Amino acid sequence: MDYTQVNLGRIFVLRLHQNERLHEVIEEFAAQKQINSALCFFLGGAQDKSKVVVGPKDGDVMPPEPMITLLKGVHEGCGVGSIFINEAGVPKLHMHASFGRKDSTITGCVRMGVDVWQIGEVVILELTGGSAKRLKNKETGFEFLEC
Repeated sequence: MDYTQVNLGRIFVLRLHQNERLHEVIEEFAAQKQINSALCFFLGGAQDKSKVVVGPKDGDVMPPEPMITLLKGVHEGCGVGSIFINEAGVPKLHMHASFGRKDSTITGCVRMGVDVWQIGEVVILELTGGSAKRLKNKETGFEFLEC
């Protein structure tokens, strides 16, 4: 385990609009406000045909090939994630969210494109004073958190 100690910085509340792409809006906002690290929470609706990464096709193959599920119909959603800058100093969101409709739920990563349906509420809690960054791992292709 690695760690870095941080302090709470600014707090932002965002209202996203119909068809805005969740991860793109959050990353653009973080870049605009120069947020290097943060906790991020999402609550709202996901548009039909939003893309959710639901796992690798084979956990033993590197780099992993993502399995992508398209949401069928509008879904309710909630998610939690973190923002950290990558090697180029660009804020990158890593968020997992659960999306439900009727009696089924899909959980996964939002990085392939979750589009907001009507309601998109995001709270960003900036973290200051730490040294964590996302560094690309050559074997997996993932941007791992390095403290």
